[in-house]
This record gives sequence, C-alpha cells and structure tokens, in this order.
Amino acid sequence: MLKNHSRMARERNTVEAMINMYCHDLHGNNAAICLECKELLAYAGERLKKCPFQQNKTTCDRCPVHCYKNEMRMKIRDVMRYAGPRMFRRHPVLTLFHFLDGLRKKPVPLQRKPGNS
Repeated sequence: MLKNHSRMARERNTVEAMINMYCHDLHGNNAAICLECKELLAYAGERLKKCPFQQNKTTCDRCPVHCYKNEMRMKIRDVMRYAGPRMFRRHPVLTLFHFLDGLRKKPVPLQRKPGNS
C-alpha cells in the first residue's frame, strides 16, 4: 500500500528542483529537461515511491539502504554535487527542509515477520 506523505512529496520536489537546475545549467535546455535527465527524474521518483521508510526517511546519503543502481547513483550524485551548493539561493525553503531532514536519525530497516513474503 503506497501512502503519499508530505515528507515524500517534499523529497520529490527537492530532487526535481536539483535535476532541473543541473539540466538547465549544464545541458543548456531552457524550455524542458533533456531525455537523460527525465529518465533520472523518473527513476528517482520510483525509488522514492518504493522507499521502505517513507515519512521517517532521512536524506539518501544517510540512508542505510542504497536502492539506486550504480549507474543511476553516479548520475544523481553528480546532480547533487552540482545543485547542492546552489540550492539555497534558488530554493531556500526546500534547502532548509532538506538540511533538517538530514539531521534525522538513521531509520532502522523494517524487519519482515517470518512467513510473510
């Protein structure tokens, strides 16, 4: 059952803002993001939907579960390295909440009960 928590919506907005900033600045697309960045955004959205921690989630760099494939992890890392230092000026509210989310304790992965698959 997928729940839509405001915490996860904010995380999606933050990732989208970072990818948009990265694409517009480095790929030179003013109207829309390129296909490669659209694919990364869609992938990140799917990963967030499947996040086992949902509203208790910390930032991805502090998460005990790394759910991105290596190729996509490298791409999102490049995006975050570029956009992270520039976020405060363009998106101060998202940046503040992202900083506060990073202060959360690392969540404990959910344990499956025996017999449940």
